[in-house]
Amino acid sequence: MVPPGDLQGFIEGRLRGYLSRDRTGIRHALLSLFLASRSMTIPHVYQELQDGFPTSYHSVASMVGTLASRIGILRVRRTVGTTASVYELREQYLDLITRVMTSA
Repeated sequence: MVPPGDLQGFIEGRLRGYLSRDRTGIRHALLSLFLASRSMTIPHVYQELQDGFPTSYHSVASMVGTLASRIGILRVRRTVGTTASVYELREQYLDLITRVMTSA
């Protein structure tokens, strides 16, 4: 478990590693989408990314899941009556994400 004081540095390290493995630019595009709209569903993300990148729905869902669970910069909100979960960018990491995106 990461101590609360080191959480920002831990997330920054994971995010830099995640972006360093981005060979096509799709991960940068995904983060840019979340920075622009703050909350999205996986079908909406897929619709936005499929125009510029050869990708599948499952790979987009995997990338969003990684940002939510492993890196921890997204929050999941499930709405009653629909099957799609809404992924929201955690506000406390906006500056960190912007800084990492500009330097990567």
